[in-house]
Amino acid sequence: MEDLRKYNPEGSTLRKAQMKMLEILKVVDAICQKHNIAYTLDGGSLLGAVRHGGFIPWDDDLDIAVMRDDFFKLRKVLQQELPDYLVYQDYTTEHDYPLLIGKVRDMHSYFEEEFTHKLHHQGIYIDIIPMEKVPSMRWKAKLDYWYGHCFRAWHNYTNKKDKLLSAFVMPLVSALVQVTRLFNRCSASKQIAHVYGWKAYNGFSSEDVFPVRRMQFEDIEVSVPKNPDAVLKALFGDYMQIPPKEKRMTHTGRIEFYDE
Repeated sequence: MEDLRKYNPEGSTLRKAQMKMLEILKVVDAICQKHNIAYTLDGGSLLGAVRHGGFIPWDDDLDIAVMRDDFFKLRKVLQQELPDYLVYQDYTTEHDYPLLIGKVRDMHSYFEEEFTHKLHHQGIYIDIIPMEKVPSMRWKAKLDYWYGHCFRAWHNYTNKKDKLLSAFVMPLVSALVQVTRLFNRCSASKQIAHVYGWKAYNGFSSEDVFPVRRMQFEDIEVSVPKNPDAVLKALFGDYMQIPPKEKRMTHTGRIEFYDE
């Protein structure tokens, strides 16, 4: 059997970054428990918990998800209660932040990505991804293209021509998203998915997610969906299969650690 520890041996830059993400998660987990905010590991982080007992060896990010209403609550309490070495970041805290999700960043490191240079805070982070009721994934795909594109343009992620176009299109698209959300609240569907504008097209039942339960992740216990198997099958299919080497990709370029 292949030894996957070669990707993140102890002392390597990647392993140190993973441990920094784990440290951030411990803080966020404690705040969520204090305020009764139900979150869950998401995406590759959930896959790592089930398949590897922690990080996927080559993974360089950590994702959690919360329902959209809880996202707004969590955003507020994080800004009030995070320790000094951590900072909450999203489009409400930095105009050039081009995503519809939030991040909690470390203040004593650097994590290089495509848009990092535009941001004030650039450290290692964990993602906080909102989820919401989404009865139709087909309609979500249509809305996501325009909503996400206009949002990124408005936050200086594309060229001036796209930003000018978004100024005319964004009000209409935003109105469509709000009407869709109102309709969804009245729907009998139990399907939830990642927030509108976030290009993710895997829906799963809220009954497979909530109430969340606890699972081991590295050396701590964290929150995961009630039925991780059902969620992971919706996200990845046959998730227990180790991908071929050419698909074991990371997201970042340079990672640096600064003296605290």
